[in-house]
Amino acid sequence: MYVSHPSPQLQTLFSHHPFQGAAPEAADFLFVGLDANYAPDIERSPIFDSVVEYHRDGVAFWRQHGVHHPFLLPGYGGDGRRYHQNFSRIGFGPEQAHRVSFIELLHVPTVGRSQLTVDDLNPAHLERINRAILDGQARHTFLSAGVVRLMQASGRFPWLTLRPKPAGTLPVLHFRNGRSVYLHLHFSNYGKFQAQMNAEARVIASLLISAV
Repeated sequence: MYVSHPSPQLQTLFSHHPFQGAAPEAADFLFVGLDANYAPDIERSPIFDSVVEYHRDGVAFWRQHGVHHPFLLPGYGGDGRRYHQNFSRIGFGPEQAHRVSFIELLHVPTVGRSQLTVDDLNPAHLERINRAILDGQARHTFLSAGVVRLMQASGRFPWLTLRPKPAGTLPVLHFRNGRSVYLHLHFSNYGKFQAQMNAEARVIASLLISAV
């Protein structure tokens, strides 16, 4: 169950680009989330014009502003900032903007706390995610535990193993033809999880270096 965001402009942006950053089929590094959540009054935020700019072309936004998401711009301190601060610790820079994509299992923006079920998901959107992981450019795909559970429940990702194979800091959920799917901590975690998140960030950074 979820509440669709009331902003018509956000809804229109997502209908054209139901992803953030590079297109999921074209990215080397693919991060799959649950839903894209925004404050209900985001249209009144001083960064809303930047949010619109970002959703129109996330790659160009990153290269122009030097940050991968508008929530990292000065003047914003709301929900979602921690997630993107933690992601930024990996060390991706504007020069890698075309290599990184974020896509959620839910195809529309939301408001409030969502408790997603399989019935909330769009089959065509799930198939796009499946193709991006298995047949796109992505060599490294990252899923949190909540994402894995919902993907498995959907029945549309039969290749997704129930138990990850031990692989150091980032367990491997699937490997085939040089493509790896990893289990990682959601970037909004903090506190006692921070040390593990920092370790995971270092591993992802090493993947970035090795992929150059």
